[in-house]
Amino acid sequence: MRLGLICGDQLHWPNPVCEALDPRRDRLIMGELANETGYVWHHAKKIVLVLSAMRHFAEAAGEAGWTVDYHRFDAESEVASFSDLVERACRCHEVDEIVVSWPGEWRVLEEIQGWTSRFGVNVTILPDSRFVCGLEEFNRWASDRRQLRMEFFYRRMRKKTGYLMDGDVPAGGDWNFDKSNRKAWKGDPPAASPMSFSPDGITREVIETVSRHIDAFGEIEGFDYPVTIAQARRALAHFIRSAAAHFGDFQDAMHSDSEWLFHSRLSSSLNIGLLTPVEVCDAVEQAWRDGDMPLNAAEGFIRQIIGWREFVRGIYWREMPGYAKRNGLGNDRDLPDFYWSGQTGMNCLRETIRGTRRNAYAHHIQRLMVTGNFALLLGVLPEQICDWYLAVYADAFDWVELPNTLGMVMHADGGLLGSKPYAASGKYIDRMSDYCAGCRYKVKETTGDDACPFNALYWDFLMRHRRHFESNGRMKMMYRHVDRMSDERQRAVAQRAAFVKRRVDEL
Repeated sequence: MRLGLICGDQLHWPNPVCEALDPRRDRLIMGELANETGYVWHHAKKIVLVLSAMRHFAEAAGEAGWTVDYHRFDAESEVASFSDLVERACRCHEVDEIVVSWPGEWRVLEEIQGWTSRFGVNVTILPDSRFVCGLEEFNRWASDRRQLRMEFFYRRMRKKTGYLMDGDVPAGGDWNFDKSNRKAWKGDPPAASPMSFSPDGITREVIETVSRHIDAFGEIEGFDYPVTIAQARRALAHFIRSAAAHFGDFQDAMHSDSEWLFHSRLSSSLNIGLLTPVEVCDAVEQAWRDGDMPLNAAEGFIRQIIGWREFVRGIYWREMPGYAKRNGLGNDRDLPDFYWSGQTGMNCLRETIRGTRRNAYAHHIQRLMVTGNFALLLGVLPEQICDWYLAVYADAFDWVELPNTLGMVMHADGGLLGSKPYAASGKYIDRMSDYCAGCRYKVKETTGDDACPFNALYWDFLMRHRRHFESNGRMKMMYRHVDRMSDERQRAVAQRAAFVKRRVDEL
């Protein structure tokens, strides 16, 4: 008999494990495992999402004729890890082969690779069929290049898939419409919201389990994520109808009156397998061709799916395990406590973190230019901020979170993922949001007790890391601004930055 393991982020049909096995002779195993719910302090809604989606998948597999050995969460159980789950199955059945799909985390791959010697059975690891670019294809592309840049990879994926292409040229004449996607939102058009799903009986049972037995971050009340493939497809259709037309213009905007603006909240469904990138991109391209979504919106959305998402996965598997330990800027500071509580006088961070506590969600600019930017400027240890992102967001799995955080947010990989750090003063946040209007700090001031902490930290960051960045062509203008500062001004900025670092949890 062959044994097929289905992990909680592999809940898609057709499933490569199921396609490789025979339901008449083989079995599936799934488990809600204490090691997986607790290796970081996961958001309660993230745990509910994964466990509920797993139970729904197992139910659907049973209806399709599969025998599924399903282990429900039990904090006292000896079955706490994937290895424990497989060991129990091997004791109960005569197992000839274990079949798995390529996992989403390096630590899980290492665990799987030890099973042949540990259990004395063959282990087959199948490619993950959910991605447009396989890992071997990515490595062939990457091996021919001195620098790995997403833009060139993205163009290759556009040509491969044909999305938004007119023959051999990109629709509209340009590959990238990012410059058209930077409008601040002032209240018009009215913001949209993702489709909300009331918990069914299965989900209510999971909520009860998580509430009673699992120490989790954030708020569990109001859980409304899609937990089945059918629900996720309805959520995709709802996004196309209600928000897609304005996604492009306002995809970088932030506002205290709307937690969603025109974002889809589909990333968690993609990352656990309820949606595939192909069906999402097909729907977006069709909306553009039907005139329901402008080109800048369709291009910006598809770029995130077949560009960034596929690119960071390739980087992750090409560079791990050493990638996780990189600290290219020599950061040494602890993550401030308010990242968990949201209790800070800096309104942009307070709004973003409290929204994260409620929703297990923040959109990419909130992550990159608010929580991420502050951690970069402050000099937080990359491992600590990476663990935070992995914990608090429903869509965070190591393959996608680590390169985005360590590389794009923290620039800790020496510029492998991005050509420049995404560092900015409070001026950027003020331009893209209304957060500064409700803040106790003054965004137009750099020094003094009431000055926006981002400002002094930003200029201090540039001064401290000058040897890293002054030769970077994309940062020469910023260093010209630094050079125009008097010595006295530079000292005042450094002193304010030092004060912010000393008193960061009191700000």
